[in-house]
Amino acid sequence: MNLNTTIKPKCLALVLIAAAFMAFPAWAQWQWLDGYGHKVFSDRSPPPEIAEKDILQRPSTSTRIILEPDAAAATAPKSNGVKPVAKSSDKDTELLAKKKQAQAQEAEAKKAEEEKNTKAKISNCERAKTSLTTLQSGIRIATVNAKGEREFLDETKLAQETKRVQETIESNCK
Repeated sequence: MNLNTTIKPKCLALVLIAAAFMAFPAWAQWQWLDGYGHKVFSDRSPPPEIAEKDILQRPSTSTRIILEPDAAAATAPKSNGVKPVAKSSDKDTELLAKKKQAQAQEAEAKKAEEEKNTKAKISNCERAKTSLTTLQSGIRIATVNAKGEREFLDETKLAQETKRVQETIESNCK
């Protein structure tokens, strides 16, 4: 097998044509002078405040719509060629409104959490008072151990349970 290292003219022509088509999008460039006299290159058309005389180059396939002076004056805001900028006070008031809304939501969530905790404390208080009444009633109280067997509380366990329930009442019934 003989390897020929020379490039055939047909292949070279195809490569050059392909390279030319790859560079074609680069030809579609706008070029204009900005307000300071600097050249600006872009793939997008210049902003409307750029005068027609300041556009140096445009892509051949694009068109720029030029309004008649009367139509331009009727539709464009009077701004001496400067785009209107949102006032910082508008942005500040919007940010303040969003901040107040976020704070209101946080306060509402905190209030709901506090209500939930209060209801839990009330429920715990009622159960602890019922348990204390049962413990102080003098009846024999039985519990189930880990083996599933019933055990009756003796005097020391009864005193410990009574003390625990009283602590629960003190912490939840305030």
